[in-house]
Amino acid sequence: MAALLPYNIDINYDEVKDSLTVFLQEFKSTEVMLDTDEVPGPKYMNILQRVVNREETIVTIELDDLAAHEDSTERIVSHIRRNTKRFIGLFCEVIDSLCANLTPQNGDIGYKDSVLDVIIDQRRVRDQSRAGESTDAFPPALTRRYEVFIKPLSTDEAVSVRQIGGTSLGQLVTVRGIVTRVSDVKPFLQVNTYSCDTCGSEIFQEIKQRQFTPLTECPSDECRSNNVKGRLYMMTRACKFLAFQEVKLQELADQVPVGHIPRTMTVHMYGAMCRQLSPGDVCHTSGIFLPMPYTGFQALRAGLLTDTYMEVQHVYRLKKQYDQIELSTEDAEKIQELQSDPNIYEKLSRSIAPEIYGHEDVKKTLLLLLVGGVSKVVGDGMKIRGDINVCLMGDPGVAKSQLLKFIAKVAPRGVYTTGRGSSGVGLTAAVMRDPITDEMVLEGGALVLADNGICCIDEFDKMDESDRTAIHEVMEQQTISISKAGINTTLNARSSILAAANPLYGRYNPRLSPTHNINLPAALLSRFDILYLILDKPSDDLDRLLAEHVTYVHTHNKHPELDFEALEPNVIRHYVAQARQKRPVVTREVSEYVTGAYVQLRRQYKLDEEKQQQFTYASARTLLGIIRMAQALARIRLSDIVESQDVDEALRLIDVSKASLFENKTGDRAQDRTPSTGILSVVRSLREVHGLQMDMSIVRERALARGYTDVQISDAIREYTDLNVWQVNATGTRLTCVE
Repeated sequence: MAALLPYNIDINYDEVKDSLTVFLQEFKSTEVMLDTDEVPGPKYMNILQRVVNREETIVTIELDDLAAHEDSTERIVSHIRRNTKRFIGLFCEVIDSLCANLTPQNGDIGYKDSVLDVIIDQRRVRDQSRAGESTDAFPPALTRRYEVFIKPLSTDEAVSVRQIGGTSLGQLVTVRGIVTRVSDVKPFLQVNTYSCDTCGSEIFQEIKQRQFTPLTECPSDECRSNNVKGRLYMMTRACKFLAFQEVKLQELADQVPVGHIPRTMTVHMYGAMCRQLSPGDVCHTSGIFLPMPYTGFQALRAGLLTDTYMEVQHVYRLKKQYDQIELSTEDAEKIQELQSDPNIYEKLSRSIAPEIYGHEDVKKTLLLLLVGGVSKVVGDGMKIRGDINVCLMGDPGVAKSQLLKFIAKVAPRGVYTTGRGSSGVGLTAAVMRDPITDEMVLEGGALVLADNGICCIDEFDKMDESDRTAIHEVMEQQTISISKAGINTTLNARSSILAAANPLYGRYNPRLSPTHNINLPAALLSRFDILYLILDKPSDDLDRLLAEHVTYVHTHNKHPELDFEALEPNVIRHYVAQARQKRPVVTREVSEYVTGAYVQLRRQYKLDEEKQQQFTYASARTLLGIIRMAQALARIRLSDIVESQDVDEALRLIDVSKASLFENKTGDRAQDRTPSTGILSVVRSLREVHGLQMDMSIVRERALARGYTDVQISDAIREYTDLNVWQVNATGTRLTCVE
């Protein structure tokens, strides 16, 4: 077999180190940082000064800065991208030499500093006192109290797991995927320290591989000259450990080719990179792609095979939690503009899935689901959930699944699953064996992944009854209790449930009572704050409008032009994050109003039950649901107080959720649900407060808050003025109700 020809790399590393030194000393950032007290000057020298002052432990080298300094990405930047591991070592050497010339500005070591700083300082003093003696120097990795990470170019495109091949070994790559599993953070030994029981020398062993053989005999000159084999004892307190975490990164659904299953990559995180990712996060992960030979018994079984992993250098999460969203200046101006819009409730709801025709009230309900109510913890520790649970039940083909997909996309943590594809442990948690430590560990299911987010469950009615009972505890207590395989624990599942289901036998049967059609147990129904029934009934006008909408979408590949500018999902997420910071309270007047409305609901439920027309079970949970929805409406207005108009809108949504049942019926339940009648009810409610005369501005403000448009308000005023029900003065500023 012919020998491989040597490959000569035309790189002079001494010149590269000089170039890196100049870059770190001279590069100045062009960005203006308003939120930091950073002294204007060289960017990286300021960072190194903070490292010397023991205020900073991370040095992130941005390749964009190096490319701007060299005015090229083909020189040192390209070398770093091809051989990242070696260049991190070069950066450490350069930083060590630069830090040696800097003096700390915060004085001597104190009791508040870490143990490692104290030991390093003591050793430095000892070295100065024993300058004449020939003592071994400390390993550089032991005295470094910083970590170097490389941030890739902003122009680098993220690729899928299956696009990373053997040609990428040793290179800096960026992978896009979803985090499926995160291990515990454990200490990773970097420098091992021993003490000799004979001569008292300190012996250091730098660990550069996955395995190492501990030293047993002292190699110091004193023991060798005395011909004594001193025994070494490991000093854990003087060793240096790094935090280590293993993460499993899986391909996204849109990256998997036809007929394949998603591939997974092992990601290793060291030091400050740990604890940045949680299961369910969609992220761009940049790191060094490296081989890792199998060890131990795995090596015997694997033979010549080698595993691969990525050593993380930079992480960017695509969808952040509400409290972690950082607003840019442009987004902040957009949110400020939306806050002053009196019609924000209507605009936000209509921006939810604008491609889907109609379903205005369903979209308003889903907007309240995104915003949520206020979670409370009472003095004795009892928790009252603030998340809103919604169930969409309807005939086939009414776009339930599309609405669920959109909500899962907008929510920062949205998990989409189906009833048949989910078992009880798949939704809650499963006990499995850890491949690294061989211990029994818990693997979180869909509800745990959706913690502080929304779990969308499609085909809810197709789930097995035994699996569906696993959701009962989550929907009210928002926890998951596990008692299996010797593990007794409680997991958090603070998620909103958005379920979509079909009635019994697929379509709604008007000959059966609503309870028979819904076919869900009362214990589960009462946990939904609102059960929205969407029936598909033939109507010439609506069918024509729907067909025109669908054909337009297929013809032009976009939704029809709207009479307003639909907000982007990113803007909706930012506004919801702003709204969720509010914690509106219920005043005494509103609480009395809610009490009266709840009593009326219970009375109506009793009458419906006697006629066998009960729609859902009205209980104390219904009262809590009304309060939660009213709080969500107050949050949308960015108000700190819940008003009676919020309660009215919550009651209207609950009432309209079953409106499709009674559209074709006659009798006492047939209701006129046109905008004119709705605006008439608004004026009647205002009449109880303001009397027969009221300002037109108050009428418009209250009607706009209910979701009606200016055109609908003007039409209603014209219609009822012609019928002599209302009278408007000549200037159009006051409205008078005629007795």
